[in-house]
Amino acid sequence: MANATVYFTKEISADALIRIYEALSRELGGKVAVKISTGEPGGHNFLNPKLIEGLVRKLDGTIVESCTAYAGKRLDPKDHWQAIRDHGFLDIAPCDILDENEDMEIPVEGGFHLKTNIIGKHFENYDSMLVLSHFKGHAMGGFGGALKNMSIGIASTAGKTHIHTAGKTSDHRIIWKNTAPQDDFLESMADACRGIVDYMGEENILYINVANRLSVDCDCDAHPAEPEMGDLGIFASLDPVALDKACYDAVKNSPDEGKAALIERMDSRHAVHIVEAAEKLGLGTTSYEIKEI
Repeated sequence: MANATVYFTKEISADALIRIYEALSRELGGKVAVKISTGEPGGHNFLNPKLIEGLVRKLDGTIVESCTAYAGKRLDPKDHWQAIRDHGFLDIAPCDILDENEDMEIPVEGGFHLKTNIIGKHFENYDSMLVLSHFKGHAMGGFGGALKNMSIGIASTAGKTHIHTAGKTSDHRIIWKNTAPQDDFLESMADACRGIVDYMGEENILYINVANRLSVDCDCDAHPAEPEMGDLGIFASLDPVALDKACYDAVKNSPDEGKAALIERMDSRHAVHIVEAAEKLGLGTTSYEIKEI
């Protein structure tokens, strides 16, 4: 497979976000979903609505999310709607909780562990998608980027449990009693991505990672650690594997002395394995070239 192109800009602004989207030279058609994390109440590192507003409006997009599988303020749709409202996302665009009413199963062909991926039924209402991710650390995955946002992020409560347990259960009440070995979990996230890409079509999905507020903790954490390293910039690609690998490498290769905590978080969870697994499933390549805009 030829090298993928990953576009990059050090500037983190609403204008830069639109420019890097335009650099991808692929239009998203029909009804556009913009998949973000709306952030657990108490946290503050999720993407700022003012940062993403211009691009979401340009796409005439709908911000989409799914409920969590852990006890918090986004497990129940009523609480999740309140979080979406309080965090300012309803002020900039229509929003949709994909699994608010009903789930559906989509097939996973050739996966490591999963045969199906369980997602909110509202997902069938969309024709294309921008996977707009905040790249940062994660307590379980090591890092969260495009692949996590497309797998765990789109999966319903039952689907998240299904992924975390490598297909053993979809009952979120017993998720932590059935958590899979780490590499199985990472491979199951890659499986879920395979299902989403096959369902929507790879030509209908674009990927942007904003690497700012680089905490070791996810936006799903109500009390995330403060970042110890500085912001990197915005990365974008047609290839989610190359995109996440480029962000991982950018942290590793950064001259910022504060990177140690994030590197430890990523390496202690074998985070890079998600891109290795996704590459084996044909979702993209870990070989890339950076094109700065």
